[in-house]
Amino acid sequence: MQMSSFCTSHNIETTTVGGLPIARLDMKQTAVTMIDAARSKSQNERPFYFTSANGEVIACCHHDRQFTQLVTEADLISADGQPLIFASRLFAHNPLPERVATTDLFDVVAAEAEQRDISFYLFGATEDANRKAYERTRKAFPRLRILGRSHGYLTGAELDRKIAEIDFLGPDILWIAIGVPYEQQFARRFASELTHVGLIKTSGGLFDFLSGMKPRAPVWMQHAGLEWAYRLGREPRRLFRRYAVTNPIAAIELFRATQ
Repeated sequence: MQMSSFCTSHNIETTTVGGLPIARLDMKQTAVTMIDAARSKSQNERPFYFTSANGEVIACCHHDRQFTQLVTEADLISADGQPLIFASRLFAHNPLPERVATTDLFDVVAAEAEQRDISFYLFGATEDANRKAYERTRKAFPRLRILGRSHGYLTGAELDRKIAEIDFLGPDILWIAIGVPYEQQFARRFASELTHVGLIKTSGGLFDFLSGMKPRAPVWMQHAGLEWAYRLGREPRRLFRRYAVTNPIAAIELFRATQ
């Protein structure tokens, strides 16, 4: 899998894990890279687009070539899944340094953004989760410039107006948390209309976790690659089919297409 032009021009090494070119950056390096990219984006150009990969993403890529294109169009892909780290250590020539979970990355980026006057916009999740995530972030990072926020359940003209509003506000980093594959589709569809935005970061369930509406797995389960099992235990009816389908496929792809 070929490196993105962004990674090439910024001398960022990648490792192919599960068939995807994953950036060999740790948490701090990823945060600094996000901020540097957002700050350096030229006027009237599309925003940079950063995304993440986990078992679900790798399984979806296996089934859907169009989705694979959406993911590989990203300027940078991070490893948001401990199994990707394990696979790289077992099979890759240049293993990944650590997991870059978006929920952890958000706070690292926010702390750096406070120091460098980088602005955020929070888009996605339900109104309740989005508002609570915003309030929590305001409290934790009082000097962080959050230019706006919106839940993610917008369509049609209402969504078009919101996109125009976000572009007018021109945040440095737009965090999009509407789930796979919708946030990757969002990046492709609206990038050309968000030329005053510095960077789009897909974020999955970020706001659900930031808001406290969904608890994270214990740290030992995260490190052991068992966060999926914790989530399944809490929401078996909603998640059983997803994990029953995606986990075996992801495991095969991590074994077959990591180098």
